[in-house]
Amino acid sequence: MEEKKSEINGHAGHKSPLPAVSIKSEKNSFKDRLMVFFKRNLLVILTVSGVLVGVGLGMMVRNMNLTRAQMTYFAFPGEMLLRMLKMIILPLVVCSLISGAASLDTRSLGKLGGIAVSYFLVTTLIASSIGVALAFIIKPGVGAGALNTNNLGLEGLSSNKETADSFLDLARYYLYVTDYKTILVENGTNGTLNYQKVPYGTDADGMNILGLVLFAMVFGVALRKLGAEGEELIRFFNAFNEATMVLVSWIMWYVPFGIMFLVGSKIVEMEDVVLLVTSLGKYIFASILGHIIHGGIVLPLIYFGFTRANPFSFLSGLITPFTTAFATCSSSATLPTMMKCVEENNGVDKRISRFILPIGATVNMDGAAIFQCVAAVFIAQLNNVELNAGQIFTILVTATASSVGAAGIPAGGIITIAIILEAIGLPTHDLSLMLAVDWIVDRTTTVVNVEGDALGAGILHHINEQEMKKQREQEQHQEEQDLQEVKVEVVANVKAEEETSPLVTHQNQGDSASHETLDKDGVESVL
Repeated sequence: MEEKKSEINGHAGHKSPLPAVSIKSEKNSFKDRLMVFFKRNLLVILTVSGVLVGVGLGMMVRNMNLTRAQMTYFAFPGEMLLRMLKMIILPLVVCSLISGAASLDTRSLGKLGGIAVSYFLVTTLIASSIGVALAFIIKPGVGAGALNTNNLGLEGLSSNKETADSFLDLARYYLYVTDYKTILVENGTNGTLNYQKVPYGTDADGMNILGLVLFAMVFGVALRKLGAEGEELIRFFNAFNEATMVLVSWIMWYVPFGIMFLVGSKIVEMEDVVLLVTSLGKYIFASILGHIIHGGIVLPLIYFGFTRANPFSFLSGLITPFTTAFATCSSSATLPTMMKCVEENNGVDKRISRFILPIGATVNMDGAAIFQCVAAVFIAQLNNVELNAGQIFTILVTATASSVGAAGIPAGGIITIAIILEAIGLPTHDLSLMLAVDWIVDRTTTVVNVEGDALGAGILHHINEQEMKKQREQEQHQEEQDLQEVKVEVVANVKAEEETSPLVTHQNQGDSASHETLDKDGVESVL
């Protein structure tokens, strides 16, 4: 009995450590998986944490009643982030576009460029339509006449630019701004003096990204046309581009710290956010809802329609650039992190990403088109103006076209609203209301802008892969046809020999016995 008990106890004692070992191994494996997850997504976690900590820090510092000088010092780390990102834009755009355009042959470049332009125009037109539709459904300007008295203490933003000159400035790029001067002109017939408004060009501050994009693309094509002579310069720009991406990877580790102070300083600078949000709440709601619909439904559906792949798994690898876009409100400043994440996390071909993303950061402004259309209808409702079908069509076309020339900088889209207002004959002084809440709307605007660029790169990558696959299949099919033709020729030659040489046929069909018979017959014939 004791033996049995001891055996049972021994057996129990033998079995009891096994579950403990398995539980321990499971704990270790879970811990290892957790560590791998944190290491892989450390930058994303730090960036999102930077935004959250920045909000809390801003709310704390807001109650300290800082002076203007102290607020400037507080915002300095965030300002350094913006300056570092803007510093890297020039070499990144020029080198990436030159190397991208030079690495693609002219036919592929033309085809991909045509698809990219079509994608940008169609998505921006859809975004403009969503903005107009939501503005008519939500009616943000109806019953908000009190805002027209400018009781928020905002400075007016006046503009007397002609619509034609606004569009011509887009063609000249956004560093060229048309201004006017009035001159006296004498009428030769009766000698009377008339005043005429004469346009003249002035220079604006900023970087001419649109001009750089066009120059870099043309220069890349020119280098490819040189052939062997241009190879060394192409290799130089490729190496320059890789070195720039290394700098980007270093800057990305400063992003969480910079974003914390960037968001915190914006909260500290707010004066009476409650009044602004309650007064312009419908406008803010309509704009952000439009961004959610376009960025959460329309763009993913377009991506799925082209690739038949899950768009949200693609977007999950881009959390860092989206967070950067939300904090900086600048498509251009988000470009370095976007290029790095699209290539490393989503496997997009470098030739595609470095060709399409700089163009998209300059000309693709889906989010801007939405809030510009909402703003135009909002101001019309504010001034009790009934928009007709022609004016609505003008808003759609003008918002789509003017978003191309919008600078990829904070509050860059506000200036282009003046073009839309002038095109439909509305006053521009109410733009001060847009400026008051632009810091809220511009964040979701920039996220949608860069999302459209990223999904466009994914679509072009998929189309390029399909083209390459089709080309490989055609080459393989051609090789098989060539081999088949060679086989047919060989068989034809064998048949010809069979018909003209019975001896060969006899030898081919015969066996060793037939050889012996032939030898025997040959001997007999000799004898």
